[in-house]
Amino acid sequence: MMNFRINETIKLNLILAACVSIGLLTSCEEEVYPETGSIVDKTPPSAAFSATQGVGLNDEWKTYTFSNQSSSATDFAWDFGDGNSSTDFEPSNEYSGEGTFDVKLIATDKLGVSSTYSEQIVIVEPEAPEAIIPPIYEASFEDNSLPDGTGDGRDSWRLSGAGVIQITSSPVYEGSQAAKFPSAGDRAAYQVLEVTPNSDYTLTYYYTMKTSPTGGNVTVWILPGEVSEFSQIDTAQAIASFAGTDQSSSDDYVKVDLPFSTGANDKVAILVTNELVESRVDSMSITAD
Repeated sequence: MMNFRINETIKLNLILAACVSIGLLTSCEEEVYPETGSIVDKTPPSAAFSATQGVGLNDEWKTYTFSNQSSSATDFAWDFGDGNSSTDFEPSNEYSGEGTFDVKLIATDKLGVSSTYSEQIVIVEPEAPEAIIPPIYEASFEDNSLPDGTGDGRDSWRLSGAGVIQITSSPVYEGSQAAKFPSAGDRAAYQVLEVTPNSDYTLTYYYTMKTSPTGGNVTVWILPGEVSEFSQIDTAQAIASFAGTDQSSSDDYVKVDLPFSTGANDKVAILVTNELVESRVDSMSITAD
């Protein structure tokens, strides 16, 4: 009888031990979590961008900058539609010229989830701005011809360090006065004009020279930018120039059309000088070509 009870007790203990083991295993299995990679991406990336055409005096219109408006992304792959690509956050791209291009952005997050956005850009070269016509003050060297009714015909043509031009009443091309440059060649007329960059102009004026001595000239220069002192002038940098040498008549004026292109300059200056021979200049005007 005692052996039977012992056996029953052993069986009961084994059953209890088995139940405890099963419970522990069940409890451990309930504590196992999914791997990190299997977590649902609650903030997937969204790709977006805007494109802006460059503005400038030369070929800036060919360059586009791209503003990245993507969210929840860390890596970016750009295809600009012309064979060029980039992985920058906000890149720029210079196109070869006019055309239609499909630009694509792929935005990816650290979980490898991607979003794609595409936009078509149409590149057109902007029309050149209409050239402004700058005023030439005291263009005929007349007294009281400034906009406010003042001036001695020379005020707009003065430059520090240069001799002031003289005024003559005969001969003149039109009006009652003209600019006179004595034979010593120590006078200069200088005036700055505001112009449109990358534009073509023509400066028209009239000159005459004494018939002797021969070998002199009266020269009009178009210079880039502006200076404040005569010593700063470098005629080697002139955009255009014309040396008048017609000494056939001291009374008859010769017409000159001096074409020039402004290049990147928004200011140019007219400079008038002479050498050896007394000369006169009158009636300056400018047109846009």
